[in-house]
Amino acid sequence: MAGHDDIPELALDWHRAGRAPVIATVLETWGSAPRPTGSQLVIADDGEMMGSVSGGCVEGAVIAEAAEARADGRPRVLTFGVSDDEAFAVGLACGGTIRVLVEPVGSALPEAVLADLVAARAGRRPVALVFHPERGGHRLAGPEEASVAARLRSDRSGLEEDGRFIGIHNPPLRLVVVGAVHIAQPLVAMARIAGYGPTLIDPRSAFGSEARFPGETILDAWPDEALAGFAPDARTAVVTLTHDPKLDDPAILAAFDTPAFYIGCLGSPRTHAKRLDRLRAAGVPEAQIARIHAPVGLDIGARSPAEIALSILAQVTERLRRG
Repeated sequence: MAGHDDIPELALDWHRAGRAPVIATVLETWGSAPRPTGSQLVIADDGEMMGSVSGGCVEGAVIAEAAEARADGRPRVLTFGVSDDEAFAVGLACGGTIRVLVEPVGSALPEAVLADLVAARAGRRPVALVFHPERGGHRLAGPEEASVAARLRSDRSGLEEDGRFIGIHNPPLRLVVVGAVHIAQPLVAMARIAGYGPTLIDPRSAFGSEARFPGETILDAWPDEALAGFAPDARTAVVTLTHDPKLDDPAILAAFDTPAFYIGCLGSPRTHAKRLDRLRAAGVPEAQIARIHAPVGLDIGARSPAEIALSILAQVTERLRRG
């Protein structure tokens, strides 16, 4: 799935390599839609492609239109009605309609704008690519514009009433797990499936080992030092799992100094009550304390480590999507 998320970077590389890429973007959908608004497909002149704009229903037609757009250098907006039979063939319950913008890079979509977008994404800056599908006028905009800020918060690209399309480019989601305990094993696996880049923090080498977490990023520094270097942003969730105040408390205090959208702490109500006493004694304001989700996770009756991990990820998702 990484390639599906790297369309701007791939398009810029292909353009600079002389491969004449064309980007297709989903502008609107009605009915059943396998790919949301803002989804993209990039096609090179040799036929190589990455991404998708549907479940396979219209890709062939989009690729054909991309060749024509590459030839004349002009964008075009395509409308496709997908029948129920066609939809069923690619795994959908019913059909629908989608509108797709096809743009050659360099002529319709300026290289300079695409390069600025790639740089913003590399710097983890939340931005939007704003343009009119028929008239162009591509530019980058940030949360200082109200319409862009609203779409960044909801993580939804789409058309505005004035006809502008706002394509959202939020930084990738990240999950920081403090404590490489048993629950962390299913949690990092589930988080990766859900689109998060997980990072483990645990100074105890016996816990944070490659053998227990193969292929995962493990920081063996003290939690507050590790978090300071990691710099959680508004697309980062922080979860503490150690039960040990010597590890969890410094991590919580460090997380308070960041715009992390979620802070969750494992522990029973009694354990959490003691945690709150320590934080208040340290002078932490109530507004910061209120950011903590504890006991961590939605109350789904979870018992096993995997079920607890599921409840944690569900609550993280709830906080991300519903605020």
